[in-house]
Amino acid sequence: MLDQATNFTTHGGQPPAKQGRMQRMVGRGAVGLAMRGARPTLTDLHQSGSAKVFLPRVHRDVPELVFLNTAGGVTGGDHLCYDMKIGTGVAAMATTQTAERAYRSTGEVGRVDVSISVGEAGTLSWLPQETILFEGSNLGRRTTVELASDACFLMAESVVLGRAAMGETIESLSFSDWREVRRCGAPVWVDPFAICQKVIDGSESAVTLASARAFATIALIEQGAEDAAERFRSVIESFDGVVAAVSGWNGKCIIRMRATDAWPLRRAVAQLLKIARQGSLPRVWQE
Repeated sequence: MLDQATNFTTHGGQPPAKQGRMQRMVGRGAVGLAMRGARPTLTDLHQSGSAKVFLPRVHRDVPELVFLNTAGGVTGGDHLCYDMKIGTGVAAMATTQTAERAYRSTGEVGRVDVSISVGEAGTLSWLPQETILFEGSNLGRRTTVELASDACFLMAESVVLGRAAMGETIESLSFSDWREVRRCGAPVWVDPFAICQKVIDGSESAVTLASARAFATIALIEQGAEDAAERFRSVIESFDGVVAAVSGWNGKCIIRMRATDAWPLRRAVAQLLKIARQGSLPRVWQE
C-alpha cells in the first residue's frame, strides 16, 4: 500500500503541431517512490500528453505502477516516455495497462523511451504487456536502467508481428530496440536488437526468427541471478509451441523465447515470471 501522494504534477494536452506537419503524439509519464518508515511513498508523479500513470489499490506490500498510452498506439513521429525512480529499499512492480501497438508509418520513426533507476536494496519488476508491430510500422525503443550496487531488476518484453487471429501477415516493417542496464555506472547488460526487411524475408533461418510471429526476452539481474538458470531450464522443457533458451552468468539470467503465435508465448512468459518473482503477476496480466 502507498502512503498519500505528494508533490505531483499533471499536465494535459499536446504541443501545437508545426506548420506543414501533421500533429504527433507526445507523452511522458514519470513516477518516484521512496520509503517512509516501513511503507513506500509516492514522491513524484508526472503525466503529460497521452501518457498516464495509475497506482491501483492492491492487497500486497509491493505497489503496482500501471502506464497507459491513451493515444492507443504509436506511429511515425510520435514520442512516448516512461520514467521510474525507485528509491532505497523500495520494492515495486510496473507494467502497462494493455499491449502497445505500433501502426503504419509514413516514414518517420515512432519512439518509446523507458528510463529506470533503482536505489540501494531496491527491487523493480518491469513487466510491460506485448508490443504489437503492424504492417509498415517503424518503431524505435530504448530502455536504460541504472542500478545501485545491490539493487535487483527483472524485465520481460514481448513482441508480436501482427495479429494472427485477424489473418494479418507482415511483409515490411522496421523495429529497433536498445536495452542497457548499468550498475553503479558500469554496463552489465547491453542488448541491441533490430528487425529489417532481411529478417522478415529470411523466415526459415534461426537467426531471423525461423517463421516465429512472437518473441520475448526475460532478464533477471541481481546478485546470484545465474543460479536460477537451471530452475528455468527445467520448466521450459515442458513448453508446447514455444522454443526457449536460458543463459546465466555474472549476476544475470537471460531467457530468449519465440513462438508461432502470441498466446502460447504469453502463457510461457507468465509461467516463468511467476517463478522469477516467486509471487503473482500484475493484476492487469491476469488471464
